[in-house]
Amino acid sequence: MTESDAPANTRRMHEVSPETVDLVDLVLEYSRRRILSTDTPLDGPVAEAELARLVGRTVVDEGIGAARALQLFEDVLAPACITTDHPQYLSFIPTAPTKAATAFDLVVSASAVYGGSWLEGSGAVFAENQVLSWLAGEFGLPDTAGGVFVQGGTLGNLSALVAAREAARTRCEEAGEVPPARWRIVCSAEAHSSIASAARVMDVEVVPVPVGDSGMLTGADVRGALEEHGSSVFAVVATAGSTNFGIVDDVASLATLKAEFDFWLHVDGAYGLAGMLSPLARARFAGVEQADSVIVDPHKWLFAPFDACALIYRDPAAGRRAHTQHAEYLDTLTETSEWSPSDYAAHLTRRARGLPFWFSLATYGAQAYRDAIGASLQLAHDIAREIDTREGLRLVREPQLSVVVFERDGWSRADYAEWSARLLAEQRAFVTPSSHQGRPNTRFAILNPMTTFEQLVGILDTM
Repeated sequence: MTESDAPANTRRMHEVSPETVDLVDLVLEYSRRRILSTDTPLDGPVAEAELARLVGRTVVDEGIGAARALQLFEDVLAPACITTDHPQYLSFIPTAPTKAATAFDLVVSASAVYGGSWLEGSGAVFAENQVLSWLAGEFGLPDTAGGVFVQGGTLGNLSALVAAREAARTRCEEAGEVPPARWRIVCSAEAHSSIASAARVMDVEVVPVPVGDSGMLTGADVRGALEEHGSSVFAVVATAGSTNFGIVDDVASLATLKAEFDFWLHVDGAYGLAGMLSPLARARFAGVEQADSVIVDPHKWLFAPFDACALIYRDPAAGRRAHTQHAEYLDTLTETSEWSPSDYAAHLTRRARGLPFWFSLATYGAQAYRDAIGASLQLAHDIAREIDTREGLRLVREPQLSVVVFERDGWSRADYAEWSARLLAEQRAFVTPSSHQGRPNTRFAILNPMTTFEQLVGILDTM
């Protein structure tokens, strides 16, 4: 092999040298320690000025070297990040990747796999598609359903809704009808903020429908909006596990409206749709099998590392029509019938982000996933019963899935904030304040199979 014409300092970034061997060993040894750690602390945020003092300048012309950079990360930067896979990380929606998924994430990067086209990554795409097919089957979608892994729920929802609008436009054109001046999406007033974000990007209108005390959007709630706005409604979005409460909309009653109104039914199950894998919650998701598209985030309740959202279309051709990009240099990809993931969402370049989930699922088996999700559901039920027995504590709503929202009598927002900060400072737990209809509260988001009843009881004891 002839020597590269690149400058020596450029070549050393890519060549295999003793320096490179040492660098790889350093990184792999740190990764090994972190993956196998059983006592990684919660850690917490650090002020920018303090980080600047501790870290100093790291991006300089001559470089600071791998050993120094890794030391700064391990000793300063990583501890300034809250550990999202900690069993007592109970805020927002946690992540709890399996050891297999985390380890294989290293393999994905090391393999230099491009996941955007069949031509360049057929093996990776094949494996990802097996997982997507399995999920589609779990959700009751037809064998022909398929899709792609994207970055997260926001991009998944956006891509599904873009496909929905394209399908509506096509129907108008084929029928010789004039498209509406303003396209509309109907969803619950408590739908995830990403729906409103997608609408802004698409320049369409959101019609938020109020829900009753149950928090569930129903067909009866939506009927009025469909009658009022007619064919301008191109999509109805159902939430299968809201972020704040874990509420599953009445998808079955929404699906029945499709017999009378022409709309695309999208199910935003970023957090909660994984609950459908457990017999303990499966009945709550009746009607999902009639959806035109669904999303679920494996980096939430399916134990994959960040970042991965599974977007699945009932008819994948609808996704391809909406998202395939056309350019002369892409002709070799777009003029074939091969399955290229870049054709099914608002992206082109993509990492094969579904592979860590595939490896973990293939390693441990589907039943292990069902059992882990069931354990979270049972733990949420058990701690809800414990809260019921405690004087001064009150459930805000009976949990449907694995989010438990509760109040402490007499506490203000400031009281919750002080308590939350103390828990983190003591490295006991990460539990943040929340609110509902103007009333402050707090919540346990229980997804990690390593979280125990005793840990949750210990947190309640601090109130």
